[in-house]
Amino acid sequence: MKHYFSDLHIHIGRTESGKPVKITGSRNLTLKNILDTASSQKGLDIIGIIDCHSPEVILEIEGLIEKGEIVQLPEGGLRYQNTTLIPGSEIEIYDENCHGPIHVLAYFPTLDLIKEFSHWMSFKLKNIQLSSQRIYCEGITLQKKVKELGGLFIPAHVFTPFKSLYGKGVISSLTEVFDPILIDGIELGLSSDSEMVKRIGELERYTFVTNSDAHSLGKLAREYQKIQLQDATFQELHLALKEAEGRKIIANYGLNPLLGKYHSTACANCSEPLIPGESVCRKCGSHQFIKGVSTRIEELSDLEIPTRIRPSYIHQVPLDFIPGVGPKMIERMLNAFGTEMNILHFVTLEQLEEVIPGKIAKLIDHARKGKLTIDVGGAGKYGKVH
Repeated sequence: MKHYFSDLHIHIGRTESGKPVKITGSRNLTLKNILDTASSQKGLDIIGIIDCHSPEVILEIEGLIEKGEIVQLPEGGLRYQNTTLIPGSEIEIYDENCHGPIHVLAYFPTLDLIKEFSHWMSFKLKNIQLSSQRIYCEGITLQKKVKELGGLFIPAHVFTPFKSLYGKGVISSLTEVFDPILIDGIELGLSSDSEMVKRIGELERYTFVTNSDAHSLGKLAREYQKIQLQDATFQELHLALKEAEGRKIIANYGLNPLLGKYHSTACANCSEPLIPGESVCRKCGSHQFIKGVSTRIEELSDLEIPTRIRPSYIHQVPLDFIPGVGPKMIERMLNAFGTEMNILHFVTLEQLEEVIPGKIAKLIDHARKGKLTIDVGGAGKYGKVH
């Protein structure tokens, strides 16, 4: 068994021809740029690109296969250099019972299967070319189709206030929308961690994943996991989500939830945190607040003592979040140590100090150990690192 680093929620901003896929994604967030960055800079072993249902993206993947740059693996997944691509799709559900909008993630072992899924969805979406489109069918119908094609089904960033399973506050149980048996994992999102959600009873059966939801190349691997597998393939990932045959997630790595832009309840107008017991913003006088993830999780928590033992959730600040670390310094470290995963996990403080100023080296060491001082985020405004 080996350990592999994985980020399973990466968007495509534009196709090679310049057509938009994720409207809010960076223009240079293309399939080829993602693959190159994940493999040579970030050091990710497995990535999930969740806009692979887009027909032009499918054509680009086929082109890379024809050139021999991508190899289809017998156990599922597409190998590019040192990285395995798991083709996936993010879909928005909004059913007739006013459940939604809810974003979910679906992953497939082969290009042919996601092509079949794309064709099926094209009759249920307004624009199959774009990311995160609303599908006109019930959640269970979507789940059954994903499973029919041998796919994995994971509700996305489940606690964020917008477009998530629990965030809006209308749903009190996932059984109102989904068949619990057909869920393969739960994506926590940037404003929560395993410790915060451990007392939500209906989630105890599921493995938690932590992913970047990257809308730009720099955000790849701002959250990720270390997984124990025999090889970086789709089938091995499936086993890990089930914690079967020795495959499992070893650790989740993510931002301290306090940095999440929806962690605390805060004013929708000026992002000032809400003082408990008050209903008017002390800064601008607004009565409009966005409920924080921490508040919503507390509402859903129903266990006194959780029974499932979770892998460690390690609060880690990405390199570009650290004060004083800019593109030139990151490039210097990459030239010395190869990838960001090496810098975050394997390079010693003493080795860092040989390449960059000692003060910055110590900040990086504190950042990867979760020891930096943080201002809390809320109402769409990220927290800050000091």
